[in-house]
Amino acid sequence: MKIVLVRHGQTEENFEGNICGLNNEMMNDTGRRQCQRLKEKLKDIDFNFCYMSPLIRCVESAIILVGDRVETSPDKRLIDRDMKNLVGKSRDDINEEDYWKLEDMDVESVSSMFERCRSFLDYIKDKHKDESIIIVTHGSIYRVLRHIILNHDMNNLYDGIIPNCHYEEFNL
Repeated sequence: MKIVLVRHGQTEENFEGNICGLNNEMMNDTGRRQCQRLKEKLKDIDFNFCYMSPLIRCVESAIILVGDRVETSPDKRLIDRDMKNLVGKSRDDINEEDYWKLEDMDVESVSSMFERCRSFLDYIKDKHKDESIIIVTHGSIYRVLRHIILNHDMNNLYDGIIPNCHYEEFNL
């Protein structure tokens, strides 16, 4: 199975450096252009299926990337981390490494994100054994999925910023 993992294109909240969480906002024009450039890079991959977070920024990214040439399906397990009362606050207020240690605050736990991402990966491994899948999601879920795919543990999740419309290919 081939997996192409994609972070959605830029939103205004991303541009302003704010925490998005479950905020359901569209991409900005920069995000749309990022997706168009990525679409060109991925044009030679014959995807069998596309999964995406049901938040509009991921749905919009997926539509630009694969259009109607690939069956798409939103999956709630790919939704962004629930940041509750931190949504809209500046990312500068939280150190990136601390973002992954927020277990004691009123936000979704890292272990919960790992649980739903493992469930999702188990599902697609079963359903799409020898196929090429594109997954469009959020930076935090991208990072967790990558850690699971690479068989890393829940420690040391922060290894740099994942830019908007960043992608990686994995063979499972």
